[in-house]
Amino acid sequence: MKTTMNREVITRMKHRVKRIVGHKVIRTINHIVFGVILSTFMLISMLGLAACSNDTRSTSAEADTKNEASQEDRKNESSQEAEQQSNTEKNVSNNSDKDEIFEGNFTIGISQFAQHGSLDNCREGFLLGLAEQGFVEGENLTIDYQNAGAEMAVASQIAENFVGKSYDMIMAVATPAAMHAYNAAMDKDIPVIYSAVSDPVAAELAQPNGESVGNITGTSDALPVEAQLKMIREIMPDAETIGILYTTSEANSEATVKIYEELAPKYDFELVTSGIATSADIPLATDNILTKVDCLSNLTDNTVVESLPTILDKAFAANIPVFGSEVEQVDLGCLASEGVDYITLGKKTGYLAAQVLRGEKTANELNFETISESFLYVNSATAEKLGVEIPQSMADRALENFSEIGVLK
Repeated sequence: MKTTMNREVITRMKHRVKRIVGHKVIRTINHIVFGVILSTFMLISMLGLAACSNDTRSTSAEADTKNEASQEDRKNESSQEAEQQSNTEKNVSNNSDKDEIFEGNFTIGISQFAQHGSLDNCREGFLLGLAEQGFVEGENLTIDYQNAGAEMAVASQIAENFVGKSYDMIMAVATPAAMHAYNAAMDKDIPVIYSAVSDPVAAELAQPNGESVGNITGTSDALPVEAQLKMIREIMPDAETIGILYTTSEANSEATVKIYEELAPKYDFELVTSGIATSADIPLATDNILTKVDCLSNLTDNTVVESLPTILDKAFAANIPVFGSEVEQVDLGCLASEGVDYITLGKKTGYLAAQVLRGEKTANELNFETISESFLYVNSATAEKLGVEIPQSMADRALENFSEIGVLK
């Protein structure tokens, strides 16, 4: 009995010990597992902190690098801007050296006899020539421009007005303006420079040897009459008569008509002329002369040129070609011309004026000048309208060939 009880006691004690040991083992394992987990977590945390720290240092380093690069870029940009500014200043300085303005202040009165393209070009060229010589309008030069509208009395008033204001110089465009300017300034210390005067000798503005008659000089637009006649004959081989309208009070026109009279027979032409006194005479004179001629040859006559649209309108209606004397007339509708370039003529006039303004020469020390070279201009639209064929050789050498008729635009 005791033995049986002892065995049971021992058995229960064994079971108790097993449970106790088991619990301890489990707790130990749990502690170990927990410790491992805790250690792993702490290690991960530490690694994460280290990584964050490295990222922060890396970000900071990148930022520093970027800041340094940005500062360097700003330095380079500043350097480039400074260099560009320096180059700009040098260029401005160089340009200033090239565009030298003559010291002083000058006033020129420009008297233009009539309003038409060739005289406008002459005035424009004059200002260009002066500018090239250091006299620039708005800087050291004042221009008083007046147009007489082809009225002799108005041209005289303009000249007297300029003289009364004691201008430094009078520039006269066309023969009547030049004659009135010289007469008004003859007894004054005011030089007169003219342009577009066909015959300065006939206008009594120069001696036969080219020397000046007084305090006046300039440039001549003497027409290359023989070149014009040769050109007309080439275009119109069967033509017999040439008509010319001219103003009897314009000395340059009368002088040019005499040259035509001398040279026309050489090219088998008969010359028919009609003199007028004012522009009011143009319509009737044009109607009359168109019934007598095969073509008209226009001069640089200012009154006639100013009425050129009227003449062209009547000539087109009669199917009669009109030959001009310069480019602007061909642009309007003349068939062709062999004449001077008025921009070039004006610039040459400006060069003469600059010498006088600088005090290098007086006007009476300078002979008048001319342009010997002529230029061919044709209007193919006019040729087509009139049924006239322009030889290909002429079309090829023309300086300009107009494809529209200006008066019909």
